[in-house]
Amino acid sequence: MSVVLTSSLSEAPNKHHLEGNKTSEEVRKSVNYVPEIWGDRFVASSPENLKPDAQTQQRANELKEEVRRMLRNVDDHLQELNLIDAVQRLGVAYHFEEEIAQALLRMYNSGRDYGDDLHAVALQFRLLRQEGYNVSPDVFMKFKDEEGRFKRTLAGDTRSLLSLYEAAYMGIHGENILDEAIAFTREHLKLALPCLNPPFSTMVDLALELPLRKRLERLQTSYYISIYQEDKDRSNILLEFAKRDFNLLQLLHKQELREVSMWWKSWDFGAKLPFIRDRIVECYFWILGVYFEPQHSRARKMMTKIISLTSIMDDIYDVHGTLEELEPYTDAIQRWDRSIIDQFPDYLKLHFSALLDTVEKFEEELALEGKSYRIPYLKQAFKGLSKGYLTEVQWSNSGHVPTLEEYMTNAVMSSGYPMLSVASYVGMGDVATKEAFDWGVSVPKLIKVAAAISRLENDITSYQLEQERDHVATSIQIYMNENGGTYEEACERFRRMAADAWKDVNKECLKPPPAPMPILMRILNLTRASEMIYQHRDGYTNPTYETKEGVLSVLVNPIPV
Repeated sequence: MSVVLTSSLSEAPNKHHLEGNKTSEEVRKSVNYVPEIWGDRFVASSPENLKPDAQTQQRANELKEEVRRMLRNVDDHLQELNLIDAVQRLGVAYHFEEEIAQALLRMYNSGRDYGDDLHAVALQFRLLRQEGYNVSPDVFMKFKDEEGRFKRTLAGDTRSLLSLYEAAYMGIHGENILDEAIAFTREHLKLALPCLNPPFSTMVDLALELPLRKRLERLQTSYYISIYQEDKDRSNILLEFAKRDFNLLQLLHKQELREVSMWWKSWDFGAKLPFIRDRIVECYFWILGVYFEPQHSRARKMMTKIISLTSIMDDIYDVHGTLEELEPYTDAIQRWDRSIIDQFPDYLKLHFSALLDTVEKFEEELALEGKSYRIPYLKQAFKGLSKGYLTEVQWSNSGHVPTLEEYMTNAVMSSGYPMLSVASYVGMGDVATKEAFDWGVSVPKLIKVAAAISRLENDITSYQLEQERDHVATSIQIYMNENGGTYEEACERFRRMAADAWKDVNKECLKPPPAPMPILMRILNLTRASEMIYQHRDGYTNPTYETKEGVLSVLVNPIPV
């Protein structure tokens, strides 16, 4: 049901009596989800083993200052571009935000011209667009021939092709030259790939799979460290710092995962709610994609709890609950009223108790800092989500097939993205002001297009499995009904729609931004997380493939220094 967490394994009707004191027979759907795969791996870690030793921390601090000096003292413009790019790809740019921001502002103001160096022109364009500067794509016109096509001679320079490819994904609507650049570079990079040698071939392969703009930062870092290590032009100081910083952050992330895993197990959700996806590790991994930096530790833990409760809620509405139970339950969420909890069966009591208790604890913690104003926004967002879920249950029960417009309008809310966007701000620092929350709960354009991307990506991945169970019609099915096309045609259409929606994401992140950039980045990163989770399959419902590999890379395996 939810684009973020939608279940997509086959289900069949199953006679099942209500929990608690009710004994009436009800027809419920059942589902055979992949069992939880991590056991007690993260809970069993000793807290003492998750603390860095003083010597390691000191060495990292020394290296950090060395890198800072490198950024401040670089005097060659192209070298500066490449250094900033490496610092960002290696996942340590959060240490040097001021230095990088000042360098990019100087670039923007100076209008540096790199002549016929396509690599430099493309790299500067991408770095400035990432920073929010609306630089013109006309800088690429000089790389076209008299017929208006990109020069064939560029095909032999794969480094420049890759830089142009990555830059082109920063495009907004109307920038046809960047659409042409994607088609041109993609074609020639694919042709060149079999002839390339590592580590460059690995970079190209990863880019063709998913460009930097759409890639999760922590995963990108884990890949790029091994690529950069083989680069003959590498800085050994930067490389060692990136490795040590990655491992130090991994220890912090393991501490947080241990804490949220213990919270999850304290409620015994896995045993008491056997119909749910038991996915606390995957939930934390998902949120690590939203923010990985140490200053967002509290926000990560809070949001992991929220997304895991949302996952339970999704399975309640999508799999286990009956319409007769879910209508009053939705009303109870609207009222946020603990006093009516006893009227529900045990599975709903458990979820409602956990939701109310968890949000209450957030409120107590935030009140100590004068930030309890954030909680009503979180409740409001949760209420909107439950209404979106209920609408889909009502459609499914009545046999109503919505129009694509009707479906997508509700999908904005049932995607979970409006709620998760607001939830991502709850534990953040002072940048998450009342104005930022007002902007978030208004469901602005950036959140709407992020929700649309995630819904489209998910429906493409999950369509065939969704059809094996009693489920509200998906966007793919509706499109086929309305347009008479095939599944393949619908998928191709939806991929184009998702690509167009990314242009809206890019536009909303340009200066002047509609909200502070740290607020916008949460939504951008949620969209990236969805791209990763649903790229090959529903990697949340079945995490035994790419998702498991991602968890191992980021949360289990340290990088040898």
